[in-house]
Amino acid sequence: MAKKLALSHVSRRERQILDVLYRMGRATAAEVQKAMPAAPSYSAVRTQLRILEEKGHVRHVQDGARYVYLPTLAQDVARRSALSHLLQTFFGGSATQAITALLEQDASRLSDEDWDRIEAAIERARKEGR
Repeated sequence: MAKKLALSHVSRRERQILDVLYRMGRATAAEVQKAMPAAPSYSAVRTQLRILEEKGHVRHVQDGARYVYLPTLAQDVARRSALSHLLQTFFGGSATQAITALLEQDASRLSDEDWDRIEAAIERARKEGR
């Protein structure tokens, strides 16, 4: 049976590393370190990559003498996992509460095009939910 990976079981630093790998697609430990905010030491990045590999979130391929790391989950799968964790942790699993909080925070920054996309998404969800 395949093990379901949950991104909720990663630390802040591990998430930062995963963010870099999703942004870059693939990277060496040195490239990850360079792309991280307030980057830890090179050896700390290598340790975190090894831990992420043990957890099944990344894998590596050998390119000469160096390891190149890649995420194991497609970004959309990882995004859904992270969003699910966020909903459970901060909104009691309520998408309504999360959407309301986002709209209350960002409403003034939304363009007419953004509002149109949101309205279309609501209509699609409403039709699919029936």
